[in-house]
Amino acid sequence: MAEEQDVNEQKLGMSSTIGPIEIDWPRTLGYYGGIGLALAFGLVEPPLAIFIAAIPLFKMLNRPDAAKPTRFVGQMLEGAARPVGGSAKATIQMKEKSKEPPRRTSILEEARQMVNQSKQQRLQAPGT
Repeated sequence: MAEEQDVNEQKLGMSSTIGPIEIDWPRTLGYYGGIGLALAFGLVEPPLAIFIAAIPLFKMLNRPDAAKPTRFVGQMLEGAARPVGGSAKATIQMKEKSKEPPRRTSILEEARQMVNQSKQQRLQAPGT
């Protein structure tokens, strides 16, 4: 748990949110810089470099809230990207919607609700 906090503190200020997209700047610059260097030194051909550069975009297609055909295409492209490192964490991704877990009521609160309901029922009952 402490390790997780340290990592989150290190990332503080190093990522940006632009609309629904979250960008991890150091990893993104390293990712695209590495692709650019490989292309400049002739280690990869331009079509392959474009495909590798598009992998983060492929990952964004595979969101739980996306339509089924979009998710299918996203998963298919992500599968095609695995041989060139497509299984790594995305540098650019859709921002996760923060969902607060539903608040659980305590036994005392439940008892109060039951008492209030029974009071309302007695008041509404005819002949009382």
